[in-house]
Amino acid sequence: MSLSAVIITFNEERNIGRCLDSLRGVADEILVVDSFSSDGTRAICLEKGARFLQHAFTGHIEQKNYALEQATYPIVLSLDADEALSEALRSSVLGALDNWQHDAYAMNRLTNYCGQWIHHSGWYPDRKVRLFDKRKAHWGGTNPHDRVEMAEGSSTSWLAGDLLHYSYYTTQEHDERARKYAAIAAHAMFLQQKKGAWWRLWLSPVAKFIRNYILRLGLLDGRAGLRICYVSALETFWKYRDLHSLQNKSGNAVTQ
Repeated sequence: MSLSAVIITFNEERNIGRCLDSLRGVADEILVVDSFSSDGTRAICLEKGARFLQHAFTGHIEQKNYALEQATYPIVLSLDADEALSEALRSSVLGALDNWQHDAYAMNRLTNYCGQWIHHSGWYPDRKVRLFDKRKAHWGGTNPHDRVEMAEGSSTSWLAGDLLHYSYYTTQEHDERARKYAAIAAHAMFLQQKKGAWWRLWLSPVAKFIRNYILRLGLLDGRAGLRICYVSALETFWKYRDLHSLQNKSGNAVTQ
């Protein structure tokens, strides 16, 4: 069965080569949809034989759905530029293609944080649907936290092996992206007219920290786990703070 691997990019010269290399021998087509990178992303993609398209970015969900539409084959493996297939996952994907029995396949994502693999902290197993029949799927969720949504009645299975996620090289990158994602999420919630009660501004971050650090064993990831859980809680606080700011500006603040 033929496979299109689909990746969206913007200034990913640091990561894209590793991602493309992991797809060699697995995908029949590698499609990169780029939102006008200014670094060496395009040159690396072309050097490694990827089909390279450029399209204006209006949101993670929108860009990924556009990329699906451009894929040649109905069976799609969707990756982010900072992800790569482990050897075990490569074998599992090839096995699924040889004996396609479901509409979609999920896989565990293992994240590397500043050089350390994180096995807890709410970051693992972080199961994601990434291999699927695009005729029965689309990208949904709330920006920037997109997810594959399958048509009703679709069947989903799981593949052995990890999707390797090279997320942050420095703690500063983590802080900056958390702030950015909080702002994007707040704006998306505001546009959807979601109302965040004031108590969520304080209790939700605390609950997030307890869940990830205690219940999901972030403490076993050492200092990295503590920092990850702390920043995740901060991101939740920033999200609701930004949502209330938007509501105040529009005169629709929630007071309960």
